[in-house]
Amino acid sequence: MKILKVPAKDLKAIFYTFSRRIGIFVIFVFFLFFDSLYFAENVTNSQLPINILMLIGFVVMYFRANKRTQELMIYAVILGFGGEYLFSRLLNMYTYRLENVPLYVPFGHAALYGRIFMFSKAPIVRKYHEVVEGLFALIIVLLATVYVVFFNDVFGFVMTIVVFLLLWTRPKEKLFFFSMYILVAILEIGGTAFGCWKWPSTAFGVFDFLPSNNPPSGISLFYFLLDIGCFFIYTQRNKIAWKRLKNIEKI
Repeated sequence: MKILKVPAKDLKAIFYTFSRRIGIFVIFVFFLFFDSLYFAENVTNSQLPINILMLIGFVVMYFRANKRTQELMIYAVILGFGGEYLFSRLLNMYTYRLENVPLYVPFGHAALYGRIFMFSKAPIVRKYHEVVEGLFALIIVLLATVYVVFFNDVFGFVMTIVVFLLLWTRPKEKLFFFSMYILVAILEIGGTAFGCWKWPSTAFGVFDFLPSNNPPSGISLFYFLLDIGCFFIYTQRNKIAWKRLKNIEKI
């Protein structure tokens, strides 16, 4: 594996950057316990604790980010609200425990988006981006394969294939979306295990030819919509800066 050929010092720097930028979301999975079925049945039936935690976390991450990332995070919150109501409430793609859209979810989308953006732009990560992409791609293939073989997750497997096909045409986005795929998978596994939300046994609960696990493996596919939306709004609001950047890339 190429990752084994990276100097130990640089490898340590990559893992440090990962843990500092987005590793915190692995820890956040355990905070989903406050919205779990167990917590609701044995302590209190409220999402208030985790909503407060996420809002505090979002504010801290926002003020620690640079201006570009801050702007993207705001767009991600707005689009996150819209996307959640579309996919969860209107299309019934998945259902939250209280059949609502918890406040922590769209803010969580934005925080995750911002942290992964910063991770993918870190100098040490960019230096070894092909190595990191290769490692993440292997993890994704293994995860999707295990899910489809042992859990009959055809829906997730198909979405994973689409992710790879889309990134074939957008190679510069590989690092960002491979990172997104893995972190989303971790959060989804934790959230469904705690009963914070659940996915139907087939895609959208409608397409019987696409059986799905709870959760499906390739759900990060829909984060393409979030990324495209944030990116489009950003370029439209910063046309001069974006044009200057494109000219620099051409040179």
